[in-house]
Amino acid sequence: MDDVDRRLLDIIQTNFPLSPRPYAELGELTGIAEGEALRRVNAMRAARIIRRMGANFQSARLGWVSTLCAAKVPEDRMEAFTAVVNACPGVTHNYVRAHAYNIWFTLISPSREQEAATLAAMERETGIAVLNLPATRLFKIRVDFRMNRDGDAAGENA
Repeated sequence: MDDVDRRLLDIIQTNFPLSPRPYAELGELTGIAEGEALRRVNAMRAARIIRRMGANFQSARLGWVSTLCAAKVPEDRMEAFTAVVNACPGVTHNYVRAHAYNIWFTLISPSREQEAATLAAMERETGIAVLNLPATRLFKIRVDFRMNRDGDAAGENA
């Protein structure tokens, strides 16, 4: 990655242009052509530097609920269990931890009833109990990974 790639990453994390030609705007902000901006972003996606591009919604403001879940999954059942978890609409991500509860994931649902039904179905299908840990208070932070070397925020020197 060069400085232009880093600058693109800084911008698209928090200020992706919402316009008919966003890559033209990215090009203007970074001093490159529209096609070059698109090519660079696609290359970073192909290299898995960029995992996903999309909007983040505040599920609670949309009337939805979320919860953190954990499960104790035997090593020989890990692939099968995570396949079931990953197939559930509303699971945003999961990960392995070095702990008795070794699989953790988050679930977003339209209601607590739907959340309970999804987790019950997951338990029936896998035979593994899921610990449901809904938040009692949310402390939301914003995480941006500053990529440019001088530490300036995205867009400040554009």
